[in-house]
Amino acid sequence: MNWDQVEGNWKQFKGRAQEKWGRLTDDDTDVAAGDRERFEGILQERYGKTKEEARREVDEWLAEH
Repeated sequence: MNWDQVEGNWKQFKGRAQEKWGRLTDDDTDVAAGDRERFEGILQERYGKTKEEARREVDEWLAEH
């Protein structure tokens, strides 16, 4: 799957994202609104990850779906 598919169906995918990353709040997913860079930035803040770590995790998550 690619991010364009996630972005286009964000309302469906935000629940899956919250399952994967349990510290994400509804507000976090609403702020991300399907924007990958914003989403990765939120992951960085919530989990103390580097930009590269967040990107890699999102890539792995996309590969699973």
